[in-house]
Amino acid sequence: METKACSSFGDLAELVGNIARTDGDFRTPIPALMLSRAGAATHPVPCIYGLGLGLIVQGSKQVTLGDEIFHYAAGQSLITTVDLPVMSYVTRASTEEPYLGLWLKLDAPIIAQLAAEMEFATSLPVSTTRAMSVETLDEDTKLALTRLVQLLSEPQLIPHLAPLIQQEIVVRLMQGGHGPHLRRLVAAGSPNQQIAKIIAWLKLHYSQDVRMDDLAARAHMSPSTFRRHFRIVAGMSPLQYVKNLRLQDARQLMLNDNLDAGSAAVRVGYESASQFSRDYSRLFGEPPHRDIQAIRRFTMPESAQHD
Repeated sequence: METKACSSFGDLAELVGNIARTDGDFRTPIPALMLSRAGAATHPVPCIYGLGLGLIVQGSKQVTLGDEIFHYAAGQSLITTVDLPVMSYVTRASTEEPYLGLWLKLDAPIIAQLAAEMEFATSLPVSTTRAMSVETLDEDTKLALTRLVQLLSEPQLIPHLAPLIQQEIVVRLMQGGHGPHLRRLVAAGSPNQQIAKIIAWLKLHYSQDVRMDDLAARAHMSPSTFRRHFRIVAGMSPLQYVKNLRLQDARQLMLNDNLDAGSAAVRVGYESASQFSRDYSRLFGEPPHRDIQAIRRFTMPESAQHD
């Protein structure tokens, strides 16, 4: 099954490989589109996946969200509908057949507009679902993504055609297996939409003292209902989510702004330096100072700036 997917995605793999010629992430003249390449399997890396579509065109990858593992390979796509702290790594890649993938950032207002204009064969059941899903990509959506990547060779046409192709991709995604996840994101008053609003608020205020009862009230839910819906959507408790945001931001502050561990801990909302160090070691595998030293020793300066 995977061999067939690899074969049918050969044209797109060639396009991506011709642009992403060395290992790393490559931003493109299409702001929402990023391409990736890896010549070998990688170690798990904590990062945040935002609202977007990930597609593997060669190789395979594993993403861990809380206690749940998502494995996807060539021809399969991953949708994330809210910002999620995950552990991500390439599981199959080689010099001869490197991992090749793309990430297309999606726009919630455009999803909402198109969902309101479209007619769907079935109504949307009232339920809460995980904000991450993996589906085999259909041929028509693959062709639309191929046209988007091909557009990179015609930069003068990008401002005029890229938005149209991106809208086509969203329409096709909503008609396919990812559709219910995208529709729940923008369905007015749905639990997924309420939790998405709380997550957006937390991204701006996570360094503050956050009370769960206040978050539940903001979501118009009882505390127990809020915690249950939040765990379903985000794959972890609200407190664990806040902790992940704080730790990942602290890591970037130490890398990019040269803050020491104590200063970074205070900046992101920790009151105890020892608790910060314990939580940091649990997430990143090393104490703050040792982790930052290792990153600076084994990565190029510019790659340390990547999200």
